Amino acid sequence: MFSHVMVGANDVAESKKFYDATMEVLGYKPGVMDPNGRCFYFSDTGIFVLTKPINGEPASCGNGFTLGFAADSPEMADAWHAAGLAAGGKAIEDPPGVREGGGKKMYLAYLRDPAGNKICALHRM
Repeated sequence: MFSHVMVGANDVAESKKFYDATMEVLGYKPGVMDPNGRCFYFSDTGIFVLTKPINGEPASCGNGFTLGFAADSPEMADAWHAAGLAAGGKAIEDPPGVREGGGKKMYLAYLRDPAGNKICALHRM
């Protein structure tokens, strides 16, 4: 559905450290920096990018915005969450666990990244 997702970071190096740790748990290689100071994570289906905002203003999280990463299992989501906490993320919402909605069960783990973006790992059960 998406070609790429880009999130703002005030300190791309700090955010890269966080995302290198969490993306590795999900099976991705470390981010690649470009000459413009942006960091790219590549998959077969899309690209995830960290960047300082182009308008020069500080990065800020979007109210109501959540970026979800697919996890292969609840254990992977837990490992992702632990890696994120160890790399400077902040735990938010309920602890990782099963949520139900629309007749479906999902295992979710939520964090805020170093720039304050709300992210989660999701395993569909």
